Amino acid sequence: MDNPDNMKTLDPDTRQLLALARQAGYPPFQALTPEKARAAYAAGWAAMQTEGGAVASVEDVRIEGPGGALNVRVYRGEGTDAQRPLPCMLFLHGGGWVIGNLESHDRLCRRLANVARICVIAVDYRLAPEHPFPAALDDAVCAWQWVHTHAKDLHIDALSIAVGGDSAGGNLAAALALMGRDGSVNAPVFQALIYPALDLTAQSASYQSVTEDVPLTAATMHYFIGHYTPQAADRTNWRASPLLAPSLKGVASALVMTVAHDPLCDEGRAYAQRLEEEGVRVAGMHLNDHVHGLLGMGKFVPAANHIGDHLFRTIGFELHRCAAQATRVVSS
Repeated sequence: MDNPDNMKTLDPDTRQLLALARQAGYPPFQALTPEKARAAYAAGWAAMQTEGGAVASVEDVRIEGPGGALNVRVYRGEGTDAQRPLPCMLFLHGGGWVIGNLESHDRLCRRLANVARICVIAVDYRLAPEHPFPAALDDAVCAWQWVHTHAKDLHIDALSIAVGGDSAGGNLAAALALMGRDGSVNAPVFQALIYPALDLTAQSASYQSVTEDVPLTAATMHYFIGHYTPQAADRTNWRASPLLAPSLKGVASALVMTVAHDPLCDEGRAYAQRLEEEGVRVAGMHLNDHVHGLLGMGKFVPAANHIGDHLFRTIGFELHRCAAQATRVVSS
C-alpha cells in the first residue's frame, strides 16, 4: 500500500473521496477488460469533474491519420477574437493509452482554453491493446504536424505552439518535445507534463510504495503498460520512455507537475531534475498531498480547481510571452 506515513499528508477532501471510493467497492481497472475499463472510466466523468464552461468556439475536425481518420477537437478560449491568431497547445489526454478520449478531457480542455486564453487542440489518438505502441505516438505526431500545416486556417500563432498532456498524454507530449528537439517534427515552444508517465520499465521506488488505496496503483500501471507495450523491449525505447533518452539538452522549456501518492511520482521528479541539470528551463511543481488524476476530481476536491487554474495560467503566461517575443523579433 501507499506508505502509511505518506498517507497522513493527504489533502482532507482527497482522503474523504478515497474513503467513499473504498466503500463503493469499485473494481480496479486491472480487474476489467479494456472495454469495461473504458465504460467504468466514462461513468465517473460527470460526477467527478468540474464543468469546463462555455468557450468562444469548439469544433470537431476529422483529419487523415496513419491508421485512418483521426478526430481532433479545436477549442478557442472564451472572449478571444475568432480571427486573431492565438497561441496554441496540442493537448494529449491521459488514460494509460487504454482508456479516455475527447470526451474524458473535454472539461479540462475547455478550462485550459479559457484560463490560458489560448487555442487548445485535443487528439483522439488510437488506444491499446487494439493499437499498441507506437500507434498513439504516431497519431500525436500526425496531429502535431497538421496543426503546424494548418496554423493560418486555424487562426493560431505558428510561432507559439506548445504540447501538453496528463499521465499517458504527458508521455506522448514529452516524446513529441524530444522529437522536436531532434528535428524530426516541428519543435514546440513549451511542454506541459502533468503527472506524466516517463519510464515504462516501472522500476522506481514509487512503484514499490504506491500499491493500494489510491486511484492509480502500481498494478494499474502495469496493466496499462502491458497493453500499450506488449513487447517488453519497447519499454526501453525513449519514444515510449522519455526519461531513458540519452540527453534532454535543448528540449523545449517545461512545466512538470507531480503528486506524491502516485506510482509515476519519482519518474516525473527525475525528469524535471534532469531537465534542470541539462540546462533546460523547467518549473517543477510537486504536491505531497494529492493523488494521480487530481485535475479530474474538482467536484470532490476543491483544491483541484485552484491548482488547475494555476497550471493553466502558467501555460497561458508562457505561450503569450512566446507570441510577444516572436512578434518583437519579426518586427525588429
